[in-house]
Amino acid sequence: MAYVPVPKDLNAVKTKALFNLTKRQLICFGAGAATAVPLFFLCKAVMNTSAASIIMIIALLPFMLLALYEKNGQPLEVVARHILRVCFLRPKQRPYRTRNFYDALERQDRLDREVWRILNKTKGNGGKPIDSKKKTLTGGKKTD
Repeated sequence: MAYVPVPKDLNAVKTKALFNLTKRQLICFGAGAATAVPLFFLCKAVMNTSAASIIMIIALLPFMLLALYEKNGQPLEVVARHILRVCFLRPKQRPYRTRNFYDALERQDRLDREVWRILNKTKGNGGKPIDSKKKTLTGGKKTD
C-alpha cells in the first residue's frame, strides 16, 4: 500500500500551477529566461560559449533566488526589506517606552476634577461663569 504524507498545517501547502511550480516561481523563472537567454546570444557573438554561459548564469541567479528562497514562510524581497529596515532605516538605539495605563488614569482624573471645579463655580450664577478679577458675570452685570 502506498504511503502519502499529509501535512498537519495546511497553510504551508502551496498550490502548484505548472510543472509542480507555483505561479510566483513560474513568473520569476520566465523573467529570468527572458533576460538571460538574449544576453547569452549577445555575448556568444562577441566571446566564446563558456564565458557567455557563465554570464547567463550570473544574470539568472537573482531571479532564481527570488523564486526559490524563503525564510520563515516569507519570500526573499520581504526578508531583504526587513534587513534593510533594521540595518539602515531604523535608529540603532531605540529607547524603551511603555504606555502606562495608570498614568493615563491619573491624567483623566485630573481633567475630571478640573471640569468639576469649573462646573461648581458656575452653579450659583444660573450657569454663567464668574470673572474672578471683576467679580462680574460674563454678561456684564455686577454680582456685588
